[in-house]
Amino acid sequence: MEIADPSLAYAGMARIDWADRSMPVLRQIRERFAAERPLEGLRIAACLHVTAETANLVRALQAGGASVALAASNPLSTQDDTAAALVAEYGVQVFARAGIDREGYYRHIHQALDTPPDLVLDDGCDLVNTLHTERTEIVDQVRGGCETTTTGVIRLHQMAREGALRFPVVAVNDTATKHMFDNRYGTGQSTLDGIVRATNTLLAGKSIVIAGFGYVGRGLAERARGLGARVIVTEIDPVKALDAVLQGFAVLPMAEAAAQGDVFITATGNRDVISAEHLAVMKDGAILANSGHFDVEIDVRALADMAVEVNHGIRPQVDEYVLVGGRRLVLLAEGRLVNLAAAEGHPAAVMDMSFADQALTCAWLAEEHGRLGPGVHQVPAEIDTEVARLKLASMSVRIDTLTPEQEEYLSSWQHGS
Repeated sequence: MEIADPSLAYAGMARIDWADRSMPVLRQIRERFAAERPLEGLRIAACLHVTAETANLVRALQAGGASVALAASNPLSTQDDTAAALVAEYGVQVFARAGIDREGYYRHIHQALDTPPDLVLDDGCDLVNTLHTERTEIVDQVRGGCETTTTGVIRLHQMAREGALRFPVVAVNDTATKHMFDNRYGTGQSTLDGIVRATNTLLAGKSIVIAGFGYVGRGLAERARGLGARVIVTEIDPVKALDAVLQGFAVLPMAEAAAQGDVFITATGNRDVISAEHLAVMKDGAILANSGHFDVEIDVRALADMAVEVNHGIRPQVDEYVLVGGRRLVLLAEGRLVNLAAAEGHPAAVMDMSFADQALTCAWLAEEHGRLGPGVHQVPAEIDTEVARLKLASMSVRIDTLTPEQEEYLSSWQHGS
């Protein structure tokens, strides 16, 4: 284990218990796993955000019979008290400390892989990438894995196309419940939460530029508009750009939007979305935030090269870059995930569904061992449906069911108009 402070365990337990109150779906799955033990004897290595919500996923996996080794997927998101509680109260092997440097980050991933694992859970594909590049001696004993980010799934598809991926990985990120709840509602709210916490700025009346109109970008745009902001969207996909226009948002190239924005949020999964040419024309005081998984969407190196002075930590997770002529640009969370670094990430109620998808997919992978080939696989539709059903039940929401006549009508081609 490598954690910051074991004495924080009591505070971490309180945090985990508080999150558990808002995670009824995962709690039901934990109870089911305790009875059925679908993961009996399996070793799981995970590279995830070390938060109270993740702790409750780990509890469900343990209830299913698995042992878990956990490394952090982002140095700024680790809750040291949660890490301490997982070690002290649940016997989890945790390798995570808030603010760890790049060398320590990868050391922790290697330590989690030392188990060695039967299944892997990844958040950004760094663990899977490390397995395939530096830990090839154990890669063939991995039965399968899960990936929970858009960025990670993109990487996995690239590996699969090149024939490099050596075991099955399920794209948990691509489930309907995950896209809807996690990306759209979770990231949409928590990103703005992080920006407001870090800057205490009023969003009403501001021009907010959102790079990318995928599920995350849509959620951000909807919530920013609800707070009174003028929203500008930048996109490379004509269909998504048209969607943004038809929803009433302004759509511009970043080269034009850069001069108009007060707040910039990147959510694309690609690099250099905000580059030196854009930084050169931004307003004095413009705020830069990233909601994509990796810290490459804003060209922080170019920003540092352009600055004549850098004022680090003028507020928590706020750095000010002073450019020639006195113009100031404000970077949040070092260009990393602002919702996790400057706030607390998704509300527990959101992660309840995402981690329910993940827990059930782990059990499915264990059951399907030997029947899935290397490559990127989709979550079975029945898992997605089951998670949605459990969530509705926890909210006391009831829905209709088809009558036998309706089922027969939908399944027959012989009925005319």
